Amino acid sequence: MAEDRLACRECHHVNDPDAQTCEHCGSSSLTEDWAGYVIVTQPEESQIAEEMNVAQAGAYALKVR
Repeated sequence: MAEDRLACRECHHVNDPDAQTCEHCGSSSLTEDWAGYVIVTQPEESQIAEEMNVAQAGAYALKVR
């Protein structure tokens, strides 16, 4: 379930609830306080990925507090 997962404050990647660091950028700044969820499958062709500065496919939080 997405609500249990942790979002990275640096890159917004959504990580497993037991993660200690972000799978994508390695940051240890993870939070449960996030909203919105987008899955990027082809970042090179995605306008949302471009606006979010996302270069890797994956799940991302739209708003991270």
